[in-house]
Amino acid sequence: MNLLILHGHDFIAPNRVTLNDYRYQHLVTVKKVQTGQAVAAGLLNGNMGTAQVVMLDDNGIELIVHLNQPPPAPLDVHLILALPRPKMLKRILQTVSAMGVKQLSLIHSAKVEKSYWQTPWLQKDRLNQHLILGLEQAGDTLLPRVDFFQRFKPFAEDILPALTPGRQAVLAHPGQGDLCLSRQTDKKSTLLAIGPEGGFTQYEVDKLLQAGFHSCHLGVRILRVENAIPVLLGRLL
Repeated sequence: MNLLILHGHDFIAPNRVTLNDYRYQHLVTVKKVQTGQAVAAGLLNGNMGTAQVVMLDDNGIELIVHLNQPPPAPLDVHLILALPRPKMLKRILQTVSAMGVKQLSLIHSAKVEKSYWQTPWLQKDRLNQHLILGLEQAGDTLLPRVDFFQRFKPFAEDILPALTPGRQAVLAHPGQGDLCLSRQTDKKSTLLAIGPEGGFTQYEVDKLLQAGFHSCHLGVRILRVENAIPVLLGRLL
């Protein structure tokens, strides 16, 4: 935890918070904070600054906060991702959040098992749990927005036309097009689509190309989705 994320319900006064959950445990057992010590802190979807320990015992911790700095600028990319396996989803949410993505669309694909949509990890509280872990790691407070689209064709035909204007629309797909984002000379707003393990079907690729995407690849090595995502986002940072 590189940034202590605070929530509105933590405040007992305008500049004072109390904690007794996993954040308290982390501050005590990992950071080993003492009374008077300050740590980096930020209000979820708000400013960042410091929190100074004023009381510490076996029941919790009390801190005085000073939040007067804006969070870092977001990565100007809207990530479109075929819903991954639930086990992989948790790690991906943390990675995406840590790297500054603020718009994530999880979509269905022919190679996505329908049962994946039933995972409890898509519930808002559990989803946010992993997004916040990414914010804590990176030192950010702005929670990404996550949208779900369980039908591919309506998404491609009805939603994408409103998302592509004014953006470079990139489809990362093995063996097609040029090397992905290899000649980034300026910062462009980007719409980045990544398929499931095994890639999008040809029908889905055609639909994305019709919507204005251009296809690209990451070279001769085919990476797992969870590895391809940080590689691609790293080229946009």
